[in-house]
Amino acid sequence: MEGYGVDAAAIAIELKNASSWWRGINDSPIWQDRIFHILAALYGLVSAVALVQLIRIQMRVPEYGWTTQKVFHFLNFLVNGVRSLVFVFRRHVQHLHPEIVQHILLDMPSLTFFTTYALLILFWAEIYYQARAVSTDGLRPTFFTINAVVYTIQIAMWLVLWRKYIPVLVILSKMFFAGVSLFAALGFLLYGGRLFLMLQRFPVESKGRRKKLQEVGYVTTICFSCFLVRCIMMCFCAFDKAADLDVLNHPILNLIYYLLDLLITPPYPHCKQVLEL
Repeated sequence: MEGYGVDAAAIAIELKNASSWWRGINDSPIWQDRIFHILAALYGLVSAVALVQLIRIQMRVPEYGWTTQKVFHFLNFLVNGVRSLVFVFRRHVQHLHPEIVQHILLDMPSLTFFTTYALLILFWAEIYYQARAVSTDGLRPTFFTINAVVYTIQIAMWLVLWRKYIPVLVILSKMFFAGVSLFAALGFLLYGGRLFLMLQRFPVESKGRRKKLQEVGYVTTICFSCFLVRCIMMCFCAFDKAADLDVLNHPILNLIYYLLDLLITPPYPHCKQVLEL
């Protein structure tokens, strides 16, 4: 019995030390700046890679104008570049007033992020329906309509919050982002899954064809996982202040979330390959 008591006391001390370590980093301005600058560098790197890809494609096929592939890389450059700048000036952003300006700067990249990967879903849906000899005339209008509705609702909530800060509306805004992320996750599961199953039916004649099939499966899995994680995290952020990502004193939580986001969302060169199906 005494042994169990000693073990329990040792575990309690370890948990207390871990909690103190976590709280110490969260409350340290030096560590806050270090973590956000690390995130800024990583997102800046991804933005630079997207820009290089865009320039290479433009130099190779300048006559095709703004293709789906070019728009995808441009939006990735824009999203990650803006997010990198926000991380660089994170301390200044935290002190902007009115508070709604902070939410706009922190949430606008997420809206553009949704548009970027909704474009990939659109591309896959077009391939799938064209292969089945089904008209794709309504897909692009649907894509633009969905994005217009998402942006209109979010901008309307921002305008209301600009006039009067309503805490409940902030929660609704986070839940709206969660819903948008879930919608994107289901889109990847639906059209990525359909495209993968359709490609499986064709005979795998070469190593390149097999690799293409694997890449569609890989991108579908990681993008579905990414948006599902974003949905869950937004739900936690909406109702639990301890999980809030929009504050300076949660740098470790920001590091975990945005590193996970960074590692599983921009799957270069896989997205480049699946955009060349």
